[in-house]
Amino acid sequence: MALSENPPMHERLSEDDVQAIDQLRDVNARLKKELARVIVGQREVVERLAICLFARGHGLLMGVPGLAKTLLVSKLSETMSLKFSRIQFTPDLMPMDITGTDILQDGETGRREFHFVHGPVFANIVLADEINRAPPKTQAAMLEAMQEQNVTVVGKTFRLDSPFMVLATQNPVEQEGTYPLPEAQLDRFMFLIELDYPSEAEEILIARTTTGEALPTLGHILTPAEIIEYQHLVRRVPVPDHIYTYAARLVRKTRPNGSTAPSWLKPLVSWGAGPRAVQYLILGAKARAALQGSYMVRLEDVQEVAAPVLTHRVITTFAAQAEGIDAKKIVRRLIEETET
Repeated sequence: MALSENPPMHERLSEDDVQAIDQLRDVNARLKKELARVIVGQREVVERLAICLFARGHGLLMGVPGLAKTLLVSKLSETMSLKFSRIQFTPDLMPMDITGTDILQDGETGRREFHFVHGPVFANIVLADEINRAPPKTQAAMLEAMQEQNVTVVGKTFRLDSPFMVLATQNPVEQEGTYPLPEAQLDRFMFLIELDYPSEAEEILIARTTTGEALPTLGHILTPAEIIEYQHLVRRVPVPDHIYTYAARLVRKTRPNGSTAPSWLKPLVSWGAGPRAVQYLILGAKARAALQGSYMVRLEDVQEVAAPVLTHRVITTFAAQAEGIDAKKIVRRLIEETET
């Protein structure tokens, strides 16, 4: 039976949604133009950050120091009128340093009372800098906030503001004295966003723009309420049946013990991607389609988000590492080979 090329009628967008997608496409263009005033290059990184934000996902930023990760995230918050918080993870960081804690203060009646002091996680965009430097207990507190969007302190639950996005960084160079995130916690991140060195022309431009006067203040493009509306819009973007099938087949091929895994992959991969990868492929494709001004998810949308969704979910074997084959190469080959 042939797969449907178009979504069912009940999944079609309304006229208001069509106009909203047109507006989101314009917002995306303005966002890129505004960030380009202070961020040189990194266009792909900016696009993937926007996809994460509007898909309600979290991102893991990977890159050596000095690639403007903190500046990029703070300026993204500035353009979106969002509260930004940066947490520098260190080996002595405790969960209460992130979530906040009760402190004893003098109350209005003169009696001493406990008052909750909010931690830095109470923000819209949280940059968890060098998350692999903190001990597992502190990492777990951060990841619980990501998953549940609330924190529990001394038996009391506090809801975090919406929109809420965590962008964590890991230094890929220095690994001594660190606590790498286990696979189950890596799976909480929608995207692995890799930052590479700039080109020579970009590096010259960086030197010109950052060694003079203070950086410009960026304009505000959206409000938090508008971002939430666009997040709901992204969820309504229609997906044809064959796109769901393609996403599921692609993820299932990453599992070395599965019947659909290619023979060349089995000795290279010890663990493949789980069902959350299929969800994030579809959500990422929906967000990309909307940001591009498309009224329906296309195959190219899934293929564009496949690498950042799957790379950190494919765990390579020692044999693959010995041959210099990393997860990125395996994912790229799978995308090329998976039937469309």
